[in-house]
Amino acid sequence: MYLNQSTYLAPTRPQNISCPASGTYAFKSHPTDTDNSVRGVIVAPPSGNTPDIPNMTILHQGFDTLALAIEANIGPELHAYLEIEKTRADKERRDVLINYNGIEMLLKPHGGNGYSYIASGGPDGATWFFKKPNAKDKWGIRLSFGSFFMALHGVHAAKAHCEHVMECLGIRYAPHQVSISRVDFCIDILAKNFVLIPENFVMHSSTGRRDHITVDDMSVNGKSGRTTSVTVGQSRNRQVIIYDKTSEIAAKGKSHWWQIWHQNLYENPSNCTKYDDIKRNFKFMKSSEMLRNYMKIHKNSRIWRTEFRAGKDLLKDRWGIRTWEQLFEKFGDLCREIGNVIRYTEPQDNDPNRARWPNHLLWEIACAEINRDLIDMRSGADPNPLKEVHREQHISLIFRNILGSSIALAALKDANFEGLPKSFDDLAKEMKETVGANAEKTKKQLREAGERYSFISKSSQPTNEN
Repeated sequence: MYLNQSTYLAPTRPQNISCPASGTYAFKSHPTDTDNSVRGVIVAPPSGNTPDIPNMTILHQGFDTLALAIEANIGPELHAYLEIEKTRADKERRDVLINYNGIEMLLKPHGGNGYSYIASGGPDGATWFFKKPNAKDKWGIRLSFGSFFMALHGVHAAKAHCEHVMECLGIRYAPHQVSISRVDFCIDILAKNFVLIPENFVMHSSTGRRDHITVDDMSVNGKSGRTTSVTVGQSRNRQVIIYDKTSEIAAKGKSHWWQIWHQNLYENPSNCTKYDDIKRNFKFMKSSEMLRNYMKIHKNSRIWRTEFRAGKDLLKDRWGIRTWEQLFEKFGDLCREIGNVIRYTEPQDNDPNRARWPNHLLWEIACAEINRDLIDMRSGADPNPLKEVHREQHISLIFRNILGSSIALAALKDANFEGLPKSFDDLAKEMKETVGANAEKTKKQLREAGERYSFISKSSQPTNEN
């Protein structure tokens, strides 16, 4: 479903004429521990093309989430097709694989949030929400792109993908009928000895503005006496979050991020700050294990994500961003304002005025990245190996479940350790006999499993046995 050859060119960002991409603008190098200069505003500190940033390495920068609505309704033919397939999904109590004019999606057996139909295009596609056709409700379509798609392909590919799918579905709309409702941009930094301290955030508190931010808009999460996440702001307006991405991918099984970080670190060194220690110690290891092994040795190193989130109210009310063109033109300046309104700082014991506290180096590096031309940012990683990572992850999980259940079953049958091989052989024989006695049911189960994993299987087509 993803268009590999996008015809959309990166537009010029006129708002950045006076401030070129990070690293090309004249600036003083970052202050040292003994430097008393104030860094309370965004500057362009050392970034991707500067070799000597101590203890900080940029592993990834790019869009993370994108959501939009479209002022259009699905046609009667598509509506009838979705209604039939949704009925089938509801009857079978599962997501069903649908194919409409070459567009494959997994359709859920239910709707939600006012939308009758919800369908997913998999990691390399969007999640689509459709309403039943209604002349009184013209905003009948919503879609969102997740972090996998945005990290690999970028915002221009998202625009191309949206237009391609809409054309295949037979839905016509004009550029002004697009309404961007959420955009997230993230920067991943490998940092040594960094400790996240919620009290070090300084927030704009002017009561003369509707969107003022106070300490009440902050939420903090942590474990084992360590803060792992701080969120400042509200989701419908502007929001900033700094969190331990290393812990998050371990908890949620997002192991594909190791490959994305490796791609930037090893294959595309111009995309990130060089980290000589990693390459010197693991120069022969050309896989994502290089970074993992480095972090196992340097246990005080973690990958911290700084995320700038722009919600519907901020996009439309404050910045007048609705369409793709307006997003391309203004989003860089919007992120820069967020970096000014909310700051992560280095407290100064001799200065009680928090507004004068200088930015922390991690914050300056993150803000320097948003001074680039953001629109074309993507990791450049090959999606096929990442799909294989997803696939192997599922295989490993299912195997562990089968093994654990098989051992438990053997224990219930009073088998000892030496008798496990025979128990497994007996179980395999029993499974083969069950499959042979229930061939039609097994074929149906295999077909449904093939549909469920169709977007990450080796073959792009699900299992289809009659």
